[in-house]
Amino acid sequence: MFTDPISDMLTRIRNAYLVGKESLVVDSSKLKTSILKILKENKYIKDFKQDGKVITIVLGYKDSKPLIERVERVSKPGRRVYVKCEDIPVVLSGKGVVILSTSKGILTGDEAKKNNLGGERIAKVY
Repeated sequence: MFTDPISDMLTRIRNAYLVGKESLVVDSSKLKTSILKILKENKYIKDFKQDGKVITIVLGYKDSKPLIERVERVSKPGRRVYVKCEDIPVVLSGKGVVILSTSKGILTGDEAKKNNLGGERIAKVY
């Protein structure tokens, strides 16, 4: 049993990119699906498909380099990290994305700032 399924998914994605895999399979959940939608919208993964209890993630490469350089889990089960709207960080001078869990759902840092929302910092990706 995993104590942090989000961290497990992000680690699987990072490891799959490191070994050059084209796709990988993870267990399904609403939170994982929301995070993957953000990764797809920001072009960090090519696509994902949900089939029942599993999600197949299709990884993307540009000039044989992974689309994700680095992915970090910020808030963990033992240490939750919350941020106010005005304190949402900018990742890599705007080239990266902060993923937040807000009262309006899972949003990027930019979307949360536009909606004047703070929340729990889930991860940062660049």
